[in-house]
Order: sequence, then C-alpha cells, then structure tokens
Amino acid sequence: MKDFRASDIHNFAVVGHATTGKTLLCEAMLVCAGKIQRAGTIEQGNTVSDFHADEKEHHQSIHATTLAFEWQGRELNAIDCPGMPDFISEPMCAIRVADFALIVVNAVNGVETGADEVWAAASEYGIPKCIAINLLDREYTKFEETLEAARDHFGTRVFPMTLPVDAGPGFSSVLDVMRSEVITFAADGSGKYVEKPAEGEHLERVQALHRELIELVAESNDGLMEKYFEEGTLSEDELRAHVHDAVVQGLVVPVFATSGAKNVGVSRLMDFIAKYGAAPVDRPTVKAVGANDEEVVVSLGDGQTVAFVFKTMHELHVGTLSFFRVYSGDVSTATELYNVNKGETERIGQLYRVNGAQREPVSKLHAGDIGAVVKLRSTLTGHTLCHPGRQVTMATVAFPAANTRGALVARSRGDLNKLGEGLSILREEDPTFEFHFDPALGQTIVSGQGELQLQIVAEELKRRFNVEVDLVEPRVSYRETIKKQGDSKHRHKKQTGGAGQFAEVWMRIESLPSESGLVFTNSLVGSNVDRVFVASVEKGVNTACQHGPYAGYPVTDVKVDFYDGKQHPVDSKDIAFQIAGKAAFHEAFMAAGPRLLEPIMLLRIKVPSDGVGAVMADLSSRRGRVMGMETEGRFEVVVAQVPQAELYKYSSQLRALSAGRGRHREQFDHYEEVPHDLEAKIVAEHKKQLAEHHHED
Repeated sequence: MKDFRASDIHNFAVVGHATTGKTLLCEAMLVCAGKIQRAGTIEQGNTVSDFHADEKEHHQSIHATTLAFEWQGRELNAIDCPGMPDFISEPMCAIRVADFALIVVNAVNGVETGADEVWAAASEYGIPKCIAINLLDREYTKFEETLEAARDHFGTRVFPMTLPVDAGPGFSSVLDVMRSEVITFAADGSGKYVEKPAEGEHLERVQALHRELIELVAESNDGLMEKYFEEGTLSEDELRAHVHDAVVQGLVVPVFATSGAKNVGVSRLMDFIAKYGAAPVDRPTVKAVGANDEEVVVSLGDGQTVAFVFKTMHELHVGTLSFFRVYSGDVSTATELYNVNKGETERIGQLYRVNGAQREPVSKLHAGDIGAVVKLRSTLTGHTLCHPGRQVTMATVAFPAANTRGALVARSRGDLNKLGEGLSILREEDPTFEFHFDPALGQTIVSGQGELQLQIVAEELKRRFNVEVDLVEPRVSYRETIKKQGDSKHRHKKQTGGAGQFAEVWMRIESLPSESGLVFTNSLVGSNVDRVFVASVEKGVNTACQHGPYAGYPVTDVKVDFYDGKQHPVDSKDIAFQIAGKAAFHEAFMAAGPRLLEPIMLLRIKVPSDGVGAVMADLSSRRGRVMGMETEGRFEVVVAQVPQAELYKYSSQLRALSAGRGRHREQFDHYEEVPHDLEAKIVAEHKKQLAEHHHED
C-alpha cells in the first residue's frame, strides 16, 4: 500500500446489531478493492474478518478485525465489529478511534437495539454516522419501513443516497440519488456495474429527494444558506462541494441500500466514503490529560507522537499484537515511546498494516493512520503511547458493568495452576471480562456481558492454554446471622500422654443491625482468665465465622462477647483457647435462632414497551420485586430487586423474552433473609455435603 497522509485516510467502524451482515458487507468491499478474488461465507468459515478459531466454530464475529484497502486513491481502514452484546467492548473500542461509524441495519428485521447502542456511542464521541440497510437480497425485505424506522430512531436527517429498485432474492439494482441513475450490478458478485439515466417514476423520486438533499446540505454553510434562500436551489457543483461538510457536521446521515452477499450497492457506498466520508483532518484535535492532570489538546499537526491502543490480541507464534491509532506525529520501527499509563518506556518493534490475518510490514505510520505493533512488554488496551517529551493520557473507553456470572472449575490440579495465567491474558484482550477467586465460595468466579462470552473464555482456555475447565453455575454468596441472643459455656479438655490442653470459654452473642459485620468484645473481670488468651478466643471465633455453623457460609451482623472462663496453670495455652472459642461460638450461634441471608441485586432492565409485560411476569417467577419504571428514549426501564440465586443465565433469558432487544445492568444492593422453605433446602444440602465429606475421610 502507498504511504497515505491524514487527508486521504478514512477510518470507520462497521457496527450494528447481530446478524445484519456486517462481515459479508466487508467481504464485498475487499472484493471491490481487489484484495480478494471472491467473497468468503460465514458457513464455510473463510471470511477475511472471522479468521479466529472461535469465530469459525461459532459462525459469527467475536473479535473486531481491522481491514485495510485502497479505493479511489484513498486508504480505507474498516474495523469489522461483532454485533452480539456479549462482545460490546469490540465496537466500543473501534468507535473510539474511528472517524465515523457505518451502522449496518437488517432490511428484514429493521432497526434493532444494537443499532441504538452504537449510535449512542458514536454520538458520545462526536463522530458522524452513515447507515447501510443491508441484506436486501433476502425475502420479506422492508426498505421503506426500515428507512422510516431509522428516521424515527435517529432523526429526519437520515437520508437515502441509494434506494433498492428490485429488493428481494433477485436484488441487483439501486437508484442513485446524487447521480440520478439506475445502477445494475453484475450477478457474479464482482461488484461491477452498468449505469443508465433514471427515467419515469425513478426520475421523479430522485428529483424530489435531490431537492431534500439540497435543503439539508445548504445548512452546512451560512453563505450557502443565503444563496439557497435567494435562488431556491444550489448548483450540482455547489451540492457536491458541500456534501462532505454536511455529513461531517451530522446535518446529513447518508443511507445506502446494499447486499453484502450479492455485492450489490457496495461500491457506491465505498465511492461515497472515499469522496465524502469523514477523515482524520475533519477532527484534527482531540482532548487529553497532561502530566499535571490539566486538560490539553492533541493536534494532528503536532510533531510529537501520541498514539492510543484500542485493542490487544495474544497470538500463537507472534506474541502480543497491539492495535493503535496515531493521533499526532509518527510511529516508527526501532524507536522508543513512553507508556504514560504504566510509566514505562516501550521499544517499538515491527509495525504492520493489518488486513484480517494478513500483516503488511511497514516502517512508519503517520498521524491519522491505524496499525499494529508486536511484542510490547506492558502496554494494554486503553493505554497511551507518547514521545517521551510529550506525556499525555487519552481518555479510555467506559465499558458497561458485568451482568452475567459463572464459575470455572478446573478438572485437575495441574489445570488449576495454569488457570490464572490464561485468565489474565484473556482479561487483557477483553476489558469487559472479569475474574476473581472467591475463598468463601471456593470458586473462580468469571463475569462479563453474556453467557456466550463466558463460554468462549472456557473454550479459549482449552484451545490456547490447554487448560480443561467446566463452566458451571456459581455458588451464591449466602451469609449467616442470628435473630436473638445465645449463650455458651464450653470446656475444652484434652489429656493424652504428654502435655494436656485446657480452656473454658463463657460467651454471649447477640444480633446487630444489617451491614454491621462481626464485632468481637470481651468484658472479663477478675483473674479467672489471663488477658493474653483474649486474642486466642477471637482467632477461634473468626475461624468459626468463615464457614458458619448453620450452613457453612460466612457469619455477619453478630456481636460476640467473651465475658468469663477458666484456665489451668499448666495446660492452658493459645491453641486450647482457640478451640474452646470456636466451639463456644458454634454452640451459642445455634442457640440464637440462626438465619440465612441472601444477596439481593438491583436490576435495571431496558426493554421496548411491548416487552414489559413478559419481563414483569418473568421477574415475579424469580422472586423479584419491581421498584419502579422509568422511560429512557424509546425504551422502558424496569427497576427491580431480585435475589442473586434467581439470576443465573438471566441475560440469555431476557434476550429470549424480548426478541433480542432487552438489555440489563445489575449490581449488588443488600442482603435479606432467605424464605424459610428455601432455607431448609440449603441447610439440608450443607449437612449432606458434610456427611459425604466425613464419609470420604
């Protein structure tokens, strides 16, 4: 590829809901650009974008893939992104570094939730949008309805640059508004086409749309607006000269009719991107934070390098591959840049322009360009690399909180040892994935944006790190408490040959208000017990509280008072009072009306209004309490409290209930008592496990 400068580069994120045909649209672009001879298919697993093993296995995009190609003397860097909400970090990071978002919409299903989400993200970063209504070769397509829905969702500036002439299984022609032509594409998928002037009703449609477009474009410039008011129109040259400005300012959101699978309408979309699409020079400055936390501006024309890493991949035989966008200066092989986030210097190794799995080595990348570098030591997604004399930090992407949990169980001790290393690497690649070992549950808890994401984690552990794990339902982090007072006087006496053990502990316990934790006090008077043993009793109580007497869960909201006891001048020692303290606590706790507490989560469930009834019915089946309703744009938000025990795989259930349109966020809210019937089952299960454990011993 040639060495392109910022004015001739177009970086765009190809985003949208799942199953809108984004990857096949990108394949068609690569065919048009001559990068590949013929398009691959999702079924055969031979597309340029979906080259990873997990994508081939699941027949869908999981990773954002950078595709670089030339068109009309411009460099186009497309980032093909997955549409599943499980992998939301990929489009969010791509939009972060893109000059504009190409939002792909399904011509059969219309505007879906995923389109709303990526539109909102693009708006947040202030980048223009362009829409492709794709899959127009399918049966039951609804271009006009979908166009109206897009206007309803995104405003009246949504404007069709091309329209389908013969949508459906025989789709081959589009009506081009700016050219006033009917363009018919070859049936061989090559993207080649023939043009003829629009006539009859097609010409009438184009002329009406032309007038609309002139009105929208006139707003991009005060002088143009005056001329339009005076003359009632603009010349063709004036229109074309200002379409770019109107698109960059968001005054026009261009819409294109396409079929990626048939390669119909795609080259016209590419023509528009190359001629009128946003480029790095349209947003020449971005905000960053300086060394003293002050706001600074990074400008495209600055000589000193600033680059932002938006994706990290660990690849077998290659190592870590860091994808970045250059915001100022150049990035050159064999130079050193400073990682401001880590406070470390990184040596820049081999640089690449990336096209799927193919890497084209380059020696330098200029401001505005996107590329990748291998084997950076400590740089991760969201880090800023700078010239050592210009230390600034660019804003990282704010990802949604995890809403799905699972537990990973290693199949062998050897697997357990390798598990943490594998999970750490996967966490570096996907910032929305989290993991931690919960000692109270004895499980490695993984969390993320959906079940598929966690399933892929388990598969990747096996495929890449040779770690065999099972993804199972996580145990619930119950707590134990008491409802009344309890008392115990426990004597521990052990006389076997040699030194004996003796300790007697008198203990009183009572319940405390919620979220008080465990409070240990002593009210010893007199000299029955040496004060040195207070710490021993406390240690025994703390041990007992880690796995409570009732059902093996941590104890909370209890006050323990060690108020008296007895000791032996020779046989009393630390271990004796630890054992007596633990046993006294057990006895007092079981006499004080023990109860189980369960974690209650606060859910915000965003769903179209026609899905609210199904969501409410489902919540009541999960022991949920609806706390209120809110409206957020076109969606209803149900706010509810639901026990964590009832939420395993909820994100999948919600998608099923809402035809894929529902999303939810959850966070821990408080603990409350488990209903008696469920409590009896949980306690019985604990006793059964104890019995099995003793039997094995």
